Amino acid sequence: MKKKVILTVMLAGLYVLNGCTNLSENVLDEASASGLSDRQAADGIIAPVYARLPDIFLHTNYFALQEISTDEAILPYRGGTDWGDNGIYLAMHQHTHTSTDPNLRNTWNLILQGVSRSITAINTLPTLNDPVSKTYLAEARGMRAYYSLLTLDLFGLVFVKDDLGENSTILRGEQAVEYIKNELLAVEPNLETAVGPGRLTKGAVWGLLARLYLNAAVYRDRYAAQFTFKPEDMDKVVEYTDKIINSGQYQLSRDYFSIFNSDNNTNKELIFAVDQRADLNGHNRMAYFSLSGDQFPLPAYPNANGTDGPGITPDYYRTWVNAYAPNDPSVDPRFYKQNLSIYTNPADSCVAEANFNINRGILRGQQYGLIRRNGVFLKCADGKYKVAKLFHDTRNRPTQAVDFTEQIDFTVAGSNYNTGYRVEKYEFSKKSVSGRNFGEADIIILRLADVYMMRAEAKLRKSGDAASALADVNLVRAARTATTPPPALTSMSLDLLYRERGFEFYWEMLRRTDMVRFGKYEDKWTEKTNSDRMKRIFPIPQTAIDGASNLPGYLKQNDSY
Repeated sequence: MKKKVILTVMLAGLYVLNGCTNLSENVLDEASASGLSDRQAADGIIAPVYARLPDIFLHTNYFALQEISTDEAILPYRGGTDWGDNGIYLAMHQHTHTSTDPNLRNTWNLILQGVSRSITAINTLPTLNDPVSKTYLAEARGMRAYYSLLTLDLFGLVFVKDDLGENSTILRGEQAVEYIKNELLAVEPNLETAVGPGRLTKGAVWGLLARLYLNAAVYRDRYAAQFTFKPEDMDKVVEYTDKIINSGQYQLSRDYFSIFNSDNNTNKELIFAVDQRADLNGHNRMAYFSLSGDQFPLPAYPNANGTDGPGITPDYYRTWVNAYAPNDPSVDPRFYKQNLSIYTNPADSCVAEANFNINRGILRGQQYGLIRRNGVFLKCADGKYKVAKLFHDTRNRPTQAVDFTEQIDFTVAGSNYNTGYRVEKYEFSKKSVSGRNFGEADIIILRLADVYMMRAEAKLRKSGDAASALADVNLVRAARTATTPPPALTSMSLDLLYRERGFEFYWEMLRRTDMVRFGKYEDKWTEKTNSDRMKRIFPIPQTAIDGASNLPGYLKQNDSY
């Protein structure tokens, strides 16, 4: 959806620049000055509403909050030189983060800018006469509700504002849940059914409503010793997931990893996603974040490599081992996809460029790949690319193998460049010159497998309907027929469903929300012992508190921060 942005949006003062809540903007409408049609003006007004999503979903923003704070991802101070960042990733993992954490501040700012731009669109679109304005108005209002769902989930509050000249009203708990619910219900009739995963549709709103109702018990009573999941909420989860499933508009992908390929914009499992095609935004770094700095996925670009970022914790890895023992976890096609053979002799260590693709999923042990010397890749006599065991040459440790170990922690040994199994779930873009650009894979916000899993959970929580829940979970497992699907489960419980969500959605920025809802967020795992319930939500950034200081009592810091 290419759009020429025709609005210049001026974010006013500390309230927005520092991420606080006075969302007033000065809108300079250039439509009349440039002679643009109402349709062109409408296109330009709706574009900024979505434009902050790629930045929100940057690997160091929403991903860090939702994954590194959990048992799935850990990011140590690599080699004592990389990813130190004043200890913010250590603190995030250990739940000792503070209100000055820059990743928290950036995520807050970007989400509230999305709210602000939505409000601008809500106030401007009604002045245009093109019929598309009605749909765009619904999308803008729905996106404001989605951004509000993010602030509620992450920070425990929602900002409500319609008039650009007014201060926002702050809602928490039941009031916040009701506000988001009513906003989504209000826009659903005016949304389209099929405009692609990069825009808000009826299906996306149904899914967001299901997600809201599923987590409503958490949002109403954030620090409860045990959450009360109301039967009527679970009925609503079933109602809205049924709508999506019965629409016939979406289908589960046969190939699990194709869901995360660079061309996933057309994958029918996606319901709502961040449009990342290269001619639009295309700069996500999900594929490069976990790879070694000595893994080079693209023969065409010798400067495109990984960064030795987060690995998975042994605790999370062991959930796979325990589920499939005595078999290796790779019997589950979601765990690993072998694209690159392990080369053991010179006769089969030469690979044509067109045939070179790195492995996907959870990467363990010795890694093989392209060998770079003096900035170029080695080639065989026949012109093909040399593939061999990888060593940490870029780290000036040429004798240390890129041999990923299960153990990873914050000790000196556990923070080495080879520690921790790595995740290559999203495809490394074939166009990425550096690994840090042109990430075309759409970042998934909601997909059909989650719909089935939410329905299964709602049935379990309401009535203990294990048979229906088991059927939904096994349907998702059996759908991955491009390879041998994982064996069917024979029983179902909340603990098994939680484990299954961990298998299906790892690295998809759902883990923290899941852990809180399932009562697991206060558990112990690698390098994390903090059991404070108050850490279920993050602190409001200090810059926001400071920015609101001229309104006494307006913005209160969350408890324990």
